[in-house]
Amino acid sequence: MAVKIRLKRMGAKKAPFYRVVVADARAPRDGRFIEEIGYFNPLTEPAQVKINEEKALKWLQTGAQPSDTVKALLRKEGILEKLQK
Repeated sequence: MAVKIRLKRMGAKKAPFYRVVVADARAPRDGRFIEEIGYFNPLTEPAQVKINEEKALKWLQTGAQPSDTVKALLRKEGILEKLQK
């Protein structure tokens, strides 16, 4: 089973709010997911990002592939650097 770490869109129309979730790659964007590991709010200034570092590292070490946007968020939070060590 291919596992991805990606964003799940929440919030109202024109007011997006995203949850960072671990999901099967075949599942729809806002569909079923395995675990929620954080959130991302792009509307605040600066954008608000909160990711559970332990859960993210656990999933990355077991082979979950982050999407491009989530990879940028993980890099910004410093989680990818900890994975390299």
